[in-house]
Amino acid sequence: MQLSHTWSRATAVFDDERLVSCAGLVPVMALAERAGLSQLISERVAINPEATRVRSAGVNPAGKLTSVIAGMATGADSIDDLDVVRSGGMGRLFGGVYACATVGQLLREFTHGHASQLASVARAHLVNLVADTGLLPGLGEQAYVDIDSLLRPVYGQQKQGASFGHTKIAGKQVLRKGLSPLATTISTREGAPVVAGIRLRAGKAGSGKGAASMVRAAIGTARAAGANGQILVRGDSAYGNSAVIAACLKAGVRFSFVLSKNAAVTRAIATIAEDAWRPVHYPGAVLDPDTGELISDAEVAEVEFTAFASTKRAVTARLIVRRVRDRAQTAELFPAWRFHPFFTNSIEATTDADITHRGHAIIETVFADLIDGPLAHLPSGRFAANSAWAICAAITHNLLRAAGTLASDRHAVARGATLRRHLVTVPARLAQPQRRPTLHLPAHWPWARQWTNLHNAVHATGPPAPA
Repeated sequence: MQLSHTWSRATAVFDDERLVSCAGLVPVMALAERAGLSQLISERVAINPEATRVRSAGVNPAGKLTSVIAGMATGADSIDDLDVVRSGGMGRLFGGVYACATVGQLLREFTHGHASQLASVARAHLVNLVADTGLLPGLGEQAYVDIDSLLRPVYGQQKQGASFGHTKIAGKQVLRKGLSPLATTISTREGAPVVAGIRLRAGKAGSGKGAASMVRAAIGTARAAGANGQILVRGDSAYGNSAVIAACLKAGVRFSFVLSKNAAVTRAIATIAEDAWRPVHYPGAVLDPDTGELISDAEVAEVEFTAFASTKRAVTARLIVRRVRDRAQTAELFPAWRFHPFFTNSIEATTDADITHRGHAIIETVFADLIDGPLAHLPSGRFAANSAWAICAAITHNLLRAAGTLASDRHAVARGATLRRHLVTVPARLAQPQRRPTLHLPAHWPWARQWTNLHNAVHATGPPAPA
């Protein structure tokens, strides 16, 4: 591909008021409004103008927060990047688009209470999106609620709540200064995960801090969205504690949590008979061409176990253990195994329960999307402002996921970056021939059919008339 000799000498001028670089915001933000985003913010987020440092900062939070979400949908990962929604003809497409400085003033006025109000908006908006778009297919039969945390690095001395916490980099535990969001997701067998809730915490916060209340809220959101069947809550060892499991039992849902290995767990594993172990599909597993049996270093077995036996919250359920040959022991006389136990009240077969539990890793795809988008940075020095930013990022993630569901089956499970590139950041020229508003989009756009599907589904229109 070579640049034309003629256009290599062209003059570049940023002066066209009828061009937009993100025409996909038209159906995406229309979808957000159809799910009641502005109305929910107006009803639930109340900022007293008399209590603000800048009197006008708390005025019209709905318009300002929807400007943040629109900017995030285009790929903005800082407050300054939000100015993209004010370029070219965006002022003709949308009314009430706020400058990034004005939006920053609002975010800095947020408190913990305002962040909680915005979190309730995110939950209600997700419920409306599920009802409006068919997001999370199969939700009525089986839903999975996953919980996990991550550490987002920050720099400088002005970030409130920033402190050193443990994280893994290249498989090694390191201390890193940052802030720690705790998130819950909802997914189904056929549907990609959406964010049920997100809560920002100090970097040094323990992974399980606040997990029980987050799980309760996520279960409530799933049921409000239509999860009338079975719900399974999954997590790693940081969340396999009595408070979280008690919350699951009280809500009447099943759980599957990794247990930290202690003396009681080790004794229970030792009681498993050698002939009780069964091979399980694992990366690298193959079938024996002669017998048809699975050849794998991974095997699973189970035993009944009572967790938290010395407390008032003792729970008896299944302890399922996966063991894997320890290849580090090259000179072993007898097989050396590494054991990975998890505690569950699932009714699936042992091998199926193990595979279902390992599906908890799907939450990492959500983290990857957020880090590759709005959560690339936590832009403010104020902790509550960053909390609001994280919640807006969750709303944006769910909104793009719903838009992808309306576009095509492929886009229903696509990454956030793919959805932005295919559906949102589409250039267009605004025209009004005979007073009929028209968006002129690029000819031969590879995803024109999917974009048109989304546009027609949101605006309830048929295909455009032939040119």
